[in-house]
Amino acid sequence: MMKCKGCGVVLQNTDPTMEGYVKEQGEFCERCFRIKHYNEYQKVRKQNTDFLPILKNIDQTNDLVVLVLDLLNLPENLDMIKENIHNPILLVLTKRDLLPRSIQDKYLLEYIDKYNVKFVDKVLISSTKNINLDELMFSIEKHQVSKNVYVVGFTNAGKSTMINTILKHYSDSSLELTTSMLTSTTLDILEVPCTENLTLLDTPGLLEEGNIVDYLETKELKKIISKKEIKAMTYQIKVPQTMIVDSIFNLYIKDQTNLTFYMSNQLKIDRVFKTVETKHEIKTFYIEKPNTDLVIVGLGFIRVMKPCHINIDINPKVHIYTRDSLIGK
Repeated sequence: MMKCKGCGVVLQNTDPTMEGYVKEQGEFCERCFRIKHYNEYQKVRKQNTDFLPILKNIDQTNDLVVLVLDLLNLPENLDMIKENIHNPILLVLTKRDLLPRSIQDKYLLEYIDKYNVKFVDKVLISSTKNINLDELMFSIEKHQVSKNVYVVGFTNAGKSTMINTILKHYSDSSLELTTSMLTSTTLDILEVPCTENLTLLDTPGLLEEGNIVDYLETKELKKIISKKEIKAMTYQIKVPQTMIVDSIFNLYIKDQTNLTFYMSNQLKIDRVFKTVETKHEIKTFYIEKPNTDLVIVGLGFIRVMKPCHINIDINPKVHIYTRDSLIGK
């Protein structure tokens, strides 16, 4: 059975409505072909239960696992990894170029200790800016058990982009994995030979429930994807005040505080001193501790400097939670 070289799904030419469909024999399924050549995105609905057999199979090996996390969208927890994978794990934090350079790398790496996972090493990288790629390759070589190294991570964390960069700079292969703004771009394990001593096995991205990416149209998706360093915007809040973040969500702040937005600078943020019409059922948060992040899964986070009440008018399916500030004091 041939697999699509873009997403790893088994190719078939019998059912156009099913994954892996190709009109003619080729290397890429219709979905990947249209993403690569026409920027046409077709959403695929998956659940983490679909990927559990893959994690359990990885757990049967002792091979090195490269766990890829997006610094701008760190997951709320790593329970799925801790419960299903007991291999040696090398942590890779991607998209370092998107967070301000003033933030110390040392602090970002220490913050990850909150997940209470033992890593053989931790590396901060940027695949698009080629930051610390040599360090990453050195660490893989140092800790790999066999030539097979599994690449695991949450959807849109940058796994496939990282592998494409490795192929470009450290391999003679012409293979290029499919990347997109949508969740579930990679659908099955895809073997990627890099060198005679290294084969990366790309796996489907694990899903975070309530990821905003699943509830936005393409036009809005393009706005929330950051492609350059975020210029964090800080607002001194004098109540009552409403923050309107593009057409995506509104914040109603009931107490004086300072808010710093770590989100794509393509998003238009307006603030008004009046009540605006609500679109959804309001979600209410009381921020008890200073320097707390309000995280909107898939979008980024808002650093809240002082305790306050915040109401959010957003799609009710989008998950929001609080955490200790990633940026520090």
